[in-house]
Amino acid sequence: MSLQSEEVVDNKDFERAFDAMVRDQADALFVLSDSLMSSNRVTLAQLAADRKISALYGHNLYTEAGGLMSYGPSVYDLIRGAASYVDKILKGAKPADLPVQQPVKFELIINLKTAKSLGLTVPEKLLIAADKVIE
Repeated sequence: MSLQSEEVVDNKDFERAFDAMVRDQADALFVLSDSLMSSNRVTLAQLAADRKISALYGHNLYTEAGGLMSYGPSVYDLIRGAASYVDKILKGAKPADLPVQQPVKFELIINLKTAKSLGLTVPEKLLIAADKVIE
């Protein structure tokens, strides 16, 4: 197995990065989540599907946008936790007094529609282990 890294710093880099993956015959893609990637999740999922690249993402918003598979903290739980902290701060709590929290719920989500379009068969054991299967 070899690792290929493609740097993407703005929207213009996506096509170039995917073209490089196709040229180099990449078997799979793991997308690191940041604000640029998350805000372009539909584009990323579409580019991966168009080029028949199996992609794994760091949270559920990608699979809901058409990505193949994601494993990571529940974004909705992270948002609820942040809202809880905002509520406490608005009620007078000092931010420095609030404990640092780690995500506790991680989700495996599989998009079977995308798997089918890529010609992939997802093993039954993986489907059983999934927290959510998008059909």
